[in-house]
Amino acid sequence: MKFTVLGSGSTGNSVVICTEKTKVLVDVGLSAKETLRRLALVGVDYGELDAILITHEHGDHAGGLRVLLNTVNCPVFISGETKHAYLREKANKSNDELQKRADAVKNRVVEIESSKDFRIGDIDFEPFSVPHDAADNFGFVAKSAGVKLATVLDFGCFTTLIKEKLRGCDGIVIESNHDRDMLKTCPIYSWDLKQRILSRTGHISNEDLAEWLTGEFDGTAREIVLAHLSQRANDPHLARLTAQTALKMRSPLFKAETQITISYHREPTEWIEF
Repeated sequence: MKFTVLGSGSTGNSVVICTEKTKVLVDVGLSAKETLRRLALVGVDYGELDAILITHEHGDHAGGLRVLLNTVNCPVFISGETKHAYLREKANKSNDELQKRADAVKNRVVEIESSKDFRIGDIDFEPFSVPHDAADNFGFVAKSAGVKLATVLDFGCFTTLIKEKLRGCDGIVIESNHDRDMLKTCPIYSWDLKQRILSRTGHISNEDLAEWLTGEFDGTAREIVLAHLSQRANDPHLARLTAQTALKMRSPLFKAETQITISYHREPTEWIEF
């Protein structure tokens, strides 16, 4: 199994997970044009996609879905609650756009549950709910041929369930959204937005992630990709340094030989293969 983060950040998130037989696009937060460009850049033929998996309805994870479905022919795996939220009327969406969304996903949906395992090709998905201000957001563990890859983005705090699901994974894509001090002093964000991001249903900070890496990460994963970095309240070098320092602070009895990789909003990561 291998994966690449096509792009991740406040402006859009997307991940590709592949085996020799199966190709899954996780989330379509980039524009359809940009998604297709980056798929080509990493050598994935969009015509060979077996599925699109949507974790939640927010625009930076599902905003490019409607237009992309004009080009790709694969089914969309999405929970009923998330589908409803994606299609329902919102203040910033016209009735015309909402109807286009409904038409795009018609007869294309495979409805899943955020707490029930499902399978796409030869990849088994084990979804789990995470705390975020979306209808039904979930992370998941993808398993194939003995390899376990976890992806968990857009969550405000580490729950017991999340910690448990991240144990025994070979690779992890995980949020490191903001530096707390940079967020609090960011002149562009409103106080209400800062409070939302800092809440238990908001986003994980570099410091939150560091605490988990030092204290409760089991050290199994040899690859961790930091994702969903804020472009205004974080810095890639700071996020990496905070995570690497946290790993070095672990007890000598539980040292982790873990590679930290940063994902960016403008370009895909290199393939990480197991």
